[in-house]
Amino acid sequence: MKVKGKVRGAYTDIHKKSVIEFEVEDCNIAALNKELESMGELNIDIKKYRAKRSLDANAYFWVLVDKLSQVTGYNKTEIYKNAIKEIGGVSDTICVTNKAVDKLRESWSQNGLGWQTDTLPSKIDGCTNVILYYGSSTYNSKQMSLLIDNIVQDCQSVGIETLTPTELERLKASWKEANNE
Repeated sequence: MKVKGKVRGAYTDIHKKSVIEFEVEDCNIAALNKELESMGELNIDIKKYRAKRSLDANAYFWVLVDKLSQVTGYNKTEIYKNAIKEIGGVSDTICVTNKAVDKLRESWSQNGLGWQTDTLPSKIDGCTNVILYYGSSTYNSKQMSLLIDNIVQDCQSVGIETLTPTELERLKASWKEANNE
């Protein structure tokens, strides 16, 4: 079960137990209470809310990728993969044993089109550093905005007409508003 909300307060009760109260959005409280009662003990993982990107933003990105492919002759998949690598904060670098590199890279790429890897030498003998890039399906609005801004620049550099800056800001604002950012 996932719900969006925020911490209302945290305190220690009279039995010296830690209590955290949450305020949640769009929730059928009766159904939630019934479900929680039947679950017993829980694993609780509290994470900062990150809005998912708008499908409209995603669709616009792919329209631009298609136009760029038509003009430049580059494959749409390669344009997308290169665009992914240009966004900061959407990759992790890990050090693995040399014998595990190929299996890790193959497994990672099965997550989707943008899920790709690069390798760098490691200073540790018998190991390789692997950069793991996340596909855009995991991007929040800020990351998707950067991806669109970059593809817009690429399109403009070869004379492809794009939305005006005002229209782009309206598109970005609409998905931020839809996702309560």
